[in-house]
Amino acid sequence: MENKIFNHFADIPTREIAPGFFSKLIHTQNNTINFIEVKAGCSLQLHQHVHEQSSFVIEGQFELTIAGVPQVLDSGMYALIPQNVIHGGRAITDCKLIDVFSPVREDYRFV
Repeated sequence: MENKIFNHFADIPTREIAPGFFSKLIHTQNNTINFIEVKAGCSLQLHQHVHEQSSFVIEGQFELTIAGVPQVLDSGMYALIPQNVIHGGRAITDCKLIDVFSPVREDYRFV
């Protein structure tokens, strides 16, 4: 697969990676960037993974729980999730989020 330097965001297919979580995924050599639209009320169960994760709220409100500590993130807020730390969350409103994972999420390469 050839990686072009300049691309069109509209050319990235949207995939539902979990119920109510609609993603456009970009994979670089070292990162996976996940642009997500989440429907209000949809949630991800508590989980953990070997990836460091940075989560940014672009629009809406998203409640994120990290290591047992819940926090409502509004537009313009972000969270840094270390490797192997248990976390999960739910959309309070319709949301637009960006998650950056390092290293690459090989389990997301199917999308």
